[in-house]
Amino acid sequence: MLDVAAVLEARQRVMEVARRTPLDYSYTFSDRTGAEVHLKLENLQRTGSFKIRGATNRIAHLTDEERAAGVVTASAGNHAQGVALAASRAGVDAKIVMPEYAPVSKVEATKAYGAEVVLHGVDYDEAQGRAHELEREEGRTYVHAFDDEHVMAGQGTLGLEIVEDCPDVDTVVVPVGGGGLISGIATAVKANNPDTRVVGVQAEGASAMAQSLRKGEVVDTDEVDTIADGIAVGHPGSLTFEVVRERVDDIVTVSDAAIARTVVDLLERSKTLVEGAGAIALAAVVEEAFEYEEGEVVVPALCGGNIDLNVLRNVITRGLVEDGRYLKVKTTLKDRPGALENLIEIIADARANIYGIQHERTSLDMSLGGVEVELDLETRGHEHVAQLIAELEAHGYEVEVLV
Repeated sequence: MLDVAAVLEARQRVMEVARRTPLDYSYTFSDRTGAEVHLKLENLQRTGSFKIRGATNRIAHLTDEERAAGVVTASAGNHAQGVALAASRAGVDAKIVMPEYAPVSKVEATKAYGAEVVLHGVDYDEAQGRAHELEREEGRTYVHAFDDEHVMAGQGTLGLEIVEDCPDVDTVVVPVGGGGLISGIATAVKANNPDTRVVGVQAEGASAMAQSLRKGEVVDTDEVDTIADGIAVGHPGSLTFEVVRERVDDIVTVSDAAIARTVVDLLERSKTLVEGAGAIALAAVVEEAFEYEEGEVVVPALCGGNIDLNVLRNVITRGLVEDGRYLKVKTTLKDRPGALENLIEIIADARANIYGIQHERTSLDMSLGGVEVELDLETRGHEHVAQLIAELEAHGYEVEVLV
């Protein structure tokens, strides 16, 4: 099983490529939770995530023959970029298989880091199948995203930084997909102080590791569905499972809604951009998904910042809806002069801001003398939303909330 000696040995190799990322005390989230919250800003890492750490350490262990043959892996994002940069820095040829649907920004970033990108399949499983074919056909070494002791040891260097920069840490909170990151961090943290708690966090729609711990064996989930695509793993690693079972104190889950709210809060209050997987550890703290005491020193790992801009737009909208700050409604007006003006006046008097209006006169569900109107509104919280809807209904409007 992975030990702290392997993590310490990995450190020098990793630091030749990766950055030591900051640990930032958050007044905002400390005030909100009552804990002393220090954010581990791994979203500022090279390639935008922690994956560069494990990839660097794995490639450093290649034999001369393996280096000459090159490496291959499958990924839709962070692991791809980590392997690409680590291999390029080591002078090793890398071939990365990515699904055909992978965001163009991530494909181009992976190429820019020096790897050859092969687009194959509609999802990660098909891309991984092709990567293993290339492994056999070309004699390349497959670099696993998490179920590899060298990868886990490299990820564990993040844990070393946490305990050095925050010696009095009580609880470290870590995102969990396949388990590579938390295996490395837990190994480093528990070796420093066995009493320091390590809590893993998964999305409700991708909770394979949490389910595996409950059943005492590795189990697959039939379906994975979460906005935290960086930890959308349906099958945990067998090696990581053993480390997690021995060294992790608890694994909890949070909803996509909580993740979206935290992405928005970090952007707005901390000026910090993270992806869904990067926000989930802090979301667990804010949502009190596990118990902690007043004044407890808590370090959530913000493990990545690679979020596609289209996804970011949707996540921000979802977060605003969850906070009661965005509302999309539909109602019907009589098709006559002044009808829209009357509606707008009611909304303005209720102190809501109109982002957009859409008229629809051709709906088959509407009478010939009516106009269907959809409004995008900026609101000031859930109480304000309720007041606005009540005011519209009091004036005779039938209101359907769309978002």
